[in-house]
Amino acid sequence: MPAEKGIKIDTIQPGSTADNLGLLPGDTLLSINSHKLRDPIDFMFYSTDDNLEMELKRGAENINVNVTRKSIKHFGVDFKPFKVMTCKNNCLFCFVKQLPRGLRKTLYIKDEDYRMSFIYGNYITLTNISKEDKKRIIEQRLSPLYISVHSTNMSLRNKLLGNAKAPDILKELKFLSDNKIRFNIQIVLCPGYNDGKELKQTLSDLYRFYPYVLSIAVVPVGLTSYRKHRIRPVEKKEAEQAIMTIESYQKRFRKKHGNSVVYGADELYLKAGLPFPPIAEYGELHQIENGVGMVPLFMYKAKKIKLPKILHHKKKFLTFTGISFYPFLKKFVERLSEKEKNSILNVVPVENKFFGTSISVTGLLTGRDVIKTFLDKIEGHEIILIPDVVLNEENKFLDNITLNDMEETLGIPVIKIKSTPEGLIKELTD
Repeated sequence: MPAEKGIKIDTIQPGSTADNLGLLPGDTLLSINSHKLRDPIDFMFYSTDDNLEMELKRGAENINVNVTRKSIKHFGVDFKPFKVMTCKNNCLFCFVKQLPRGLRKTLYIKDEDYRMSFIYGNYITLTNISKEDKKRIIEQRLSPLYISVHSTNMSLRNKLLGNAKAPDILKELKFLSDNKIRFNIQIVLCPGYNDGKELKQTLSDLYRFYPYVLSIAVVPVGLTSYRKHRIRPVEKKEAEQAIMTIESYQKRFRKKHGNSVVYGADELYLKAGLPFPPIAEYGELHQIENGVGMVPLFMYKAKKIKLPKILHHKKKFLTFTGISFYPFLKKFVERLSEKEKNSILNVVPVENKFFGTSISVTGLLTGRDVIKTFLDKIEGHEIILIPDVVLNEENKFLDNITLNDMEETLGIPVIKIKSTPEGLIKELTD
């Protein structure tokens, strides 16, 4: 967004500093202490001064507001979304290009925006970053960033990205590390391309940037039934080989630095049929949102959690999960049933018919697939528990099915829960 336009306020929280200052939804913040505002990151950066002189625009009127930093307990303002910089690559495995029509509109946005990477942990390739962007990253210390590398072999990486003009990723990472910007890296593993020797070389190259590289995640390529390129999915043998490589580097890193640095995604272990490492070896779980350590963390919490003496009253609950996580959730549910000596909760695995059976994670299930699975299983149940990982902030599934849609179709109440052992037990005991 051009600097002179400022950033528009979307909502003001009642009783907040912004509310007390008289700011209103629709106002546009133009500057703080003469620094023009381009997006919420500028607001975060410049609002740390002790004395703040803010210029805002309300209709045709410009208004100046003064406030001291000490008087701000909670500013309480949400801004309208900024225009996102989009990706110009043509990746062989691009998930957006594997999507059919009819899904949530936001799913079709191919973002390649360092601001989204800093704020939300979105992955970027650093292929459209300008000198001005780099300057801002350093000045405002936008760290850590989340970066898709895939390979440090420039020609191979450019082939995977579908972009012959992509810059040398090693030079880009060196610039960031030289300026003490930290980053988390993902490698989407594509059989026949960046596995085997190429994976080993990539990990060796990335190791040079420690400690500025916080973590490296090796994630198997996700392929839907709508894919056009002939990329193979990661099979059992390839997952085993990748884990062997990862573990060999982990041993070196832990011996020298005390942490693993490189990690395999949960899906790699599931495909290989191998046990997960102990949760302690996942460090700070830098890439848990990328499916790295999510299952081990759930298992750890499920084992440690103290079950309540009495669960819910006599209602019967029904919930679901993806095929890959089903055995782990089922085990936890069986533990609850043993304590109660009566099953008050049933868990059902849902096969992903929409994207194809190779997609087995819970977060990519559609409302339609869940409804179809439940149609002949709801009898005898009074409440359906919906894990939050399948919903967005508007409580919509990927295919725009809402909680109300599901409730009306199935004829019983549905409740959104946190996808944790604590979240599940909370609903059973409330």
